[in-house]
Amino acid sequence: MPVNLTAPDPASLLPIAGVRLGIASAGIKKPGRRDITLIELAPGSHVAGVFTQNRFCAAPVTLCRQHLAHGGIRALVINTGNANAGTGEEGLRRARRTCEAVAEIMQCAPEQVLPFSTGVILEPLPVDKILPALPAAQADLAADHWSEAAHAIMTTDIVAKGASRQAQVGGRTVTVTGIAKGSGMIHPNMATMLGYVATDAAISPALMQQMVKEVADVSFNCVTVDGDTSTNDSFILIATGQAGNPEIRDTGSADYAAAKLALSAVAIELAQAMARDGEGATKFMTIAVEGGRDRAECKQIAYAIARSPLVKTAFFASDPNLGRILAAIGYAGVGDLDVNALKVWLGDVLVAENGGRAASYTEAQGAAVMKEAEITVRVALNRGKASVTVWTCDFSYDYVKINAEYRT
Repeated sequence: MPVNLTAPDPASLLPIAGVRLGIASAGIKKPGRRDITLIELAPGSHVAGVFTQNRFCAAPVTLCRQHLAHGGIRALVINTGNANAGTGEEGLRRARRTCEAVAEIMQCAPEQVLPFSTGVILEPLPVDKILPALPAAQADLAADHWSEAAHAIMTTDIVAKGASRQAQVGGRTVTVTGIAKGSGMIHPNMATMLGYVATDAAISPALMQQMVKEVADVSFNCVTVDGDTSTNDSFILIATGQAGNPEIRDTGSADYAAAKLALSAVAIELAQAMARDGEGATKFMTIAVEGGRDRAECKQIAYAIARSPLVKTAFFASDPNLGRILAAIGYAGVGDLDVNALKVWLGDVLVAENGGRAASYTEAQGAAVMKEAEITVRVALNRGKASVTVWTCDFSYDYVKINAEYRT
């Protein structure tokens, strides 16, 4: 079961002026499943995105990159049950057909539609099921359907993921709301999942790409479940500009910082929710590496720990086999790391220093911490001022079962 995670109260997901969402059933994988989400954006909205770096990227990712270059995005369409990845030119043709159908009912150009797919790879997109469902999704459009959309984009997720924040920007109250899906095939190489965060703040289109990248880097690029980077990973940032604040045009301004803080808070909550809802998860783990020469080496070490199957299975068993953490630090690839200078804590318990077990550490202390549902591993490298925090989960028997039965 998800670790200390419940679906958000629908009333807590605040509407964003200029955004409406509609849900429908195409029955792509299961009859009656609400698996189509349509998002309508008001004219003048600005949109930016970051996508998977997997070379086998899905057809909708290719089209999204192309359409974002045109600008003027007016609609997003999301299907679950089929990834439209590993489908070649035919996959692109079917994704384009979906965009054309959305454009027809939304009265915009196909290039103003962003398509997204998630589900089984190497299967043709069933446009014969998707296209007939689009009018129903359009008829369902409403500003307060964020919760319904959060449920509709789920695949192996157990809990829907959504969050909202408000902040003062330029003397106005601006609202941020986001939803995401992700439970497995989660590892940062951009942002590993489907995520959509919208705000009514006015942000210059020239700053949108920088903003989405900076937000992704402190949130979705700091979570891992199993070390697999999906073919379909997409994170989209939408700014409708309807809050009435002066348009943010300077990355060094207080308004940029305030907007980024609110956007990041929503994205971080969504990213942590994915680790809490990791396939088969029973533990939520925070890996904090500090005192590095730069963020890059801190991330190398943090991810070596966070994605290690041996570390993750030890946490599932509540077994303080902490030599596995030291081994991961050692093979992370930081060639000149002085292991005698670093320290490692499990929770508040000092585990290792001076190149080995801390003199004060006892197995009973480690065992007590390992029984907790939320655990922090802190590593102090003592060679600089950089730091990184990432989030992950354990590996349980259910992880294997869920993935072994994924297509059944």
